[in-house]
Amino acid sequence: MWLRPNRVLSRKGLRRLILVLAALALTTAALGAWQGNVFAPLFALIESVAMAVALSVAWRAGDRGERITLDESSLEVRSLPGQRRIRFQSHWVRVKLVPGAGRRRLLLASHGRELEIGAFLAEEERAELSGKLKVLLAESTAPWRR
Repeated sequence: MWLRPNRVLSRKGLRRLILVLAALALTTAALGAWQGNVFAPLFALIESVAMAVALSVAWRAGDRGERITLDESSLEVRSLPGQRRIRFQSHWVRVKLVPGAGRRRLLLASHGRELEIGAFLAEEERAELSGKLKVLLAESTAPWRR
């Protein structure tokens, strides 16, 4: 199962958005310079660069994700783009939705360890994921499947 944040813009759409916003800022600055504000283009250029960097950083944050793999003996969570892998025994892992700071957190817990998953998902998506994981864990650890 792959968990990824929702991303509306493609890379091409992001570039277009940055160009349009920079063009608007520079056009407004040119009008300001025409009326005597000689520093307006400089500030518009600085603003455009800062805005492009901020939007790019926010867009790149959408690359993160988590891959959840479940088999008869283990449940593994791999964080992307990093290489962090955490493995739980599927017979002992518990799925919990606990209240947090303004939102519910989805936790996997086993043998005193807890791991939050899906922090980038919306509230409803975390609740749906919790239900799916509980069903999949129940099916994978059911005694009649052995």
